[in-house]
Amino acid sequence: MNDEEIKSEIRKFALQNAVEHEGQTRDKTILAKIMGNVPELRQKAKEIGPIITEVVSEINQISLEEQQKEIEEKFPELLEVKKEKPQKESLLPALKNIEGKEIITRFPPAPNGYPHIGHAKAAVISEEYAKMHGGKLILRFEDTNPGTERLEYYAAIKVGMDWLGIKYDSVEHVSDNLDILYKKADQIIKSNDAYVCTCSQDSISKDRREMIECKCTKQSIEENEKLWHKMHDEKGFKEGQALLRFRGNMQSGNTTMRDPALFRINTKRHARQEQKYKVWPTYDFAGIIFDSISKVSHAMRSKEFELRKELHHTILDKLGMEKSEFIFFGRLDLEGMPVSKSALKPLIENGKVPWYDDPRLPTLEGLRRRGIRPEAVKKFVLSLGLTKNDTVSPFASLEAFNKKIIDSESIRLHMVRKPKEMKVTNLPSNELELPNHPTIDLGKRTVTVNDSVMIDGEDANELKKGESIRLLGIGIFKIVEDGSNLTAEFISENAENIEKKIQWVAGEPIKLKIIVPDQLFFGETFNEDSLKEIEGYVEQAYLELKDGDEIQFIRFGYCRKESTHQVIFTHK
Repeated sequence: MNDEEIKSEIRKFALQNAVEHEGQTRDKTILAKIMGNVPELRQKAKEIGPIITEVVSEINQISLEEQQKEIEEKFPELLEVKKEKPQKESLLPALKNIEGKEIITRFPPAPNGYPHIGHAKAAVISEEYAKMHGGKLILRFEDTNPGTERLEYYAAIKVGMDWLGIKYDSVEHVSDNLDILYKKADQIIKSNDAYVCTCSQDSISKDRREMIECKCTKQSIEENEKLWHKMHDEKGFKEGQALLRFRGNMQSGNTTMRDPALFRINTKRHARQEQKYKVWPTYDFAGIIFDSISKVSHAMRSKEFELRKELHHTILDKLGMEKSEFIFFGRLDLEGMPVSKSALKPLIENGKVPWYDDPRLPTLEGLRRRGIRPEAVKKFVLSLGLTKNDTVSPFASLEAFNKKIIDSESIRLHMVRKPKEMKVTNLPSNELELPNHPTIDLGKRTVTVNDSVMIDGEDANELKKGESIRLLGIGIFKIVEDGSNLTAEFISENAENIEKKIQWVAGEPIKLKIIVPDQLFFGETFNEDSLKEIEGYVEQAYLELKDGDEIQFIRFGYCRKESTHQVIFTHK
């Protein structure tokens, strides 16, 4: 799309949204709509931001009638009866080498942290390919690094997969099968393709940099077998004193081929195996062996492992084992929300964020608590397709998918902040029936209004004697007194060109704490105002909702009910 086409597309969405919201629209809303509906612009959020601001400003300055007229003249398709269209998802590229194969994929998390949006990407893509071909998905815990794994992480990963709706056919724990890996190590030592190295780590690193073979390569097969057994012996080598290294190619331009470690000694307590084992495999060995044993046909891997493909294929060839088809993809990050465990952990440890379920975080627990639906995460991930490019997506892109799901299910309620009493006179009836949704039948609620309502303090401060307003769900009122004796008189049920539309609560409203998450980082700078608390007052119907229900507070946004007196803001 050229610049003019981009601007036209933005204007179309902005006009449509403005007309739906009484002549006013917002930058963030239009960005979200563009991200959700125009795939080719998803990687250009920063470039189109200023264009959106310009277009939104122009549209907000023209009247509702002018907006409607422009739609009729330039975008008549928007006036056609809308039919619900399935969300277009970018199709994943076809799998290679599938002839005569049962398609088996795997999702192999290390249980050393809480799952996040990046894990969701790997799991969703792996599941999608398995489903496309009637195949199977394995959930494999790559738990071979004692000291980093915790039982809570295993549980959190399973909970996260269940929340996403990922259907796996079997579960593997590498730590349950070390004896299999030890046998493969015996085999590769006997073929003289691996040796035990007792050099210091500094010496090993120096030799690898300078492409120099270490003295340990000259050991015989018999010597290596003895040293290998000594690595396992309780009274043998200590941690850091010996490694089993693959005999690769120290002259290779691919540094991963320069005699990498296959096994090392780690005496820390393991979450599941306690102190049963002393020698643990590296990912370079364990992952590919289990892919082959489990007959994984296609292994999805993040692109940082692409350089290791040569090494992994070489190891499998030496062992005479089948190779999986590797499919590499880029990282997925959300703008201003750290995804990596190394970035998340310090936030918790330093008290910047209380826990991994904080709604500012891109952890699955954080997204769930915020009110993001698992279906939205899946659609969002699949919409990005499969690319080796790292993706830094604005949160608005995920919001767009989420809004489409929750909008039709969210009951509309009135909520006011800094409430101020407004007397109302000449009411046609004290009993009102309010629809729970403007276009979908989600039932109605009955509200009793006597001689006053509470309105938002900011709205109250702007009202002037003589002007007309619409009290949503009641009708048109004229302000007969402003200031401390704010009073409004009912005029009619409807009237055109009433710009001010105000929500209200009556009777005994429920006091709420509204948790409002915002972007956690701007560049490298932590946003100290990224979590705010707002006090609000909501109508009694709120108490009838279940914890976890999504609500749209009129003129505020979508919120998820967390308890009787607390909600979390989801998004606009």
